[in-house]
Amino acid sequence: MTKYLFRDDAYLKSCTATVTECGDGWIRVDQTVFYPLGGGQPGDTGSLSWDGNDARIVDTRYVDRDIAHFLEEGASAPAVGTEVRLELDWDRRYRHMRMHTAMHLLGSVLRYGVTGGNIGADKSRLDFDMEDPVDKEAAGAALADLVAADHAISCRWISEAELDANPELVRTMSVQPPRGRGAIRLLEIEGIDLQPCGGTHLRSTSEVGAVRIGKVEKKGRQNRRVNIHLDD
Repeated sequence: MTKYLFRDDAYLKSCTATVTECGDGWIRVDQTVFYPLGGGQPGDTGSLSWDGNDARIVDTRYVDRDIAHFLEEGASAPAVGTEVRLELDWDRRYRHMRMHTAMHLLGSVLRYGVTGGNIGADKSRLDFDMEDPVDKEAAGAALADLVAADHAISCRWISEAELDANPELVRTMSVQPPRGRGAIRLLEIEGIDLQPCGGTHLRSTSEVGAVRIGKVEKKGRQNRRVNIHLDD
């Protein structure tokens, strides 16, 4: 299995690794800083270099339950056993981190079950199991207050049995935390939020920066879609 360096340090921008497998347009390495598509967060993009060669990594996804890095069409792949350097498109990843953390904050403001979500560098959304309309002004002000309060953010692990004993930790109604690896990763925003999450996050809420609530859409009798934007 690939070692997921981003789980321990989401701020790593690059790493060296050894190619362990080559597939149809993708490679696998023994360790990586690249986050794979999952939990509503896009797969990372960036670059790969080795022995004077280089190639673009245009997506990162799971293949056969482990991370695969997809190369640009027509790119030559390094052979198995080659030492390579992986480097993220950091600006894109960091925006995903800001957005993902902002979505957790939004979920702490609107205390409803989450029915879906999607993260983007420019716009993100959360879908809530709620019938009442959203007070955008009040929710936006509460969100801004949480950002400004500079709450610390950290991750820890619990067993699957501990999660089973505390089902209220799971806020998402349609997606359950991945099982089968013996442990579940929890994201904690100190005093604000605690729930399973495998995504990449900030160290503190203040790093989210200026964020605003955009369009609120009614997606069924009891479903509200709330869009958020980063105002840089």
